[in-house]
Amino acid sequence: MTLKAAFIFVSAQAVPETHRALVNTGDVEVTTIAVKNYAQAEAVAKSLLAEGIIAIELCAGFGTEGLARIKQAVQNKIAVGAVRFDFHPGLGFKSGDELFR
Repeated sequence: MTLKAAFIFVSAQAVPETHRALVNTGDVEVTTIAVKNYAQAEAVAKSLLAEGIIAIELCAGFGTEGLARIKQAVQNKIAVGAVRFDFHPGLGFKSGDELFR
């Protein structure tokens, strides 16, 4: 059985339908998707539920508020975790919690 997971990261110029890639090792299939902000990430996370994704890892651009929003969007039907940086170098050393309120 293949474990289906996703990695969501933030990028100011992201278009989720375009900026999406799949890596399949046979036992693990990871879909990587770029989003512009938390609202877009919530919509993407909901769509991943319908695709059979069982785990989502969020990039360090998601702060604690962003993580909570994604967990709420999928209603705890997908395990949601995050890579941690409190101040992400790719976001001007700010947290997504500050940028995407």
